[in-house]
Amino acid sequence: MKFINSGFFDRAFRVLLGTGLIAWAFFTNEWYKIPLFAIGCIPLVTGIIGWCPIYSVLGINTRFHAHKK
Repeated sequence: MKFINSGFFDRAFRVLLGTGLIAWAFFTNEWYKIPLFAIGCIPLVTGIIGWCPIYSVLGINTRFHAHKK
């Protein structure tokens, strides 16, 4: 797909980070529970779909492409 601009390791890190933040939000009773959940959703969603809007604006692409000979 043309719109995917995140590589495998980048996506895996984002999914792990987002999952960790969301889990932390579920197990805490502090005032930052809802912001922590909301912030955790951002890397989780961008990791799942493989598209980062900031990468698109900056022209960054971490996806490895197979070279055709």
